Amino acid sequence: NVESVMAAAKILRETMPEKPLLFTFRSAKEGGEQAISTEAYIALNRAAIDSGLVDMIDLELFTGDDQVKETVAYAHAHDVKVVMSNHDFHKTPEAEEIIARLRKMQSFDADIPKIALMPQSTSDVLTLLAATLEMQEQYADRPIITMSMAKTGVISRLAGEVFGSAATFGAVKKASAPGQISVNDLRTVLTILHQA
Repeated sequence: NVESVMAAAKILRETMPEKPLLFTFRSAKEGGEQAISTEAYIALNRAAIDSGLVDMIDLELFTGDDQVKETVAYAHAHDVKVVMSNHDFHKTPEAEEIIARLRKMQSFDADIPKIALMPQSTSDVLTLLAATLEMQEQYADRPIITMSMAKTGVISRLAGEVFGSAATFGAVKKASAPGQISVNDLRTVLTILHQA
């Protein structure tokens, strides 16, 4: 329920007052553990915005165009940034479709468009990285985040910034997505890449 989620957000904010807090409820349709109606999903995100506890929300692109646009405007009116996301745990679409989704997020005024895709082959990882590079070089007017999931896609988490991805995710204890590596290992690799 909304109250327990906001209670958890309050604890996180009090524990880490200086860290940016990203509120995310990943729906079952995008790989999360719980199904939720569109109305409840929007209400939960609005409650997070209203709480004053979060700096950003993660808003799923395919929630409904009108609902997404309204929620972005609501977040921005409350000085909350929006990471707009799309997750496909089954496949990697063609590069043109990846770019189209990222551009749609940008057109909906997302502060950071984000896409995470499941590769079925190594070439799918290359498709994601090529799409990231094209998006960054030709269309992006803000930071984007992209990643290919599972073991096959780990390279995109480690070297995505070379192709234009602005951030990556590491696990503190338990991975929250397939292919996510520990934050300590990630820090080591990124340090090597940055010092090269």
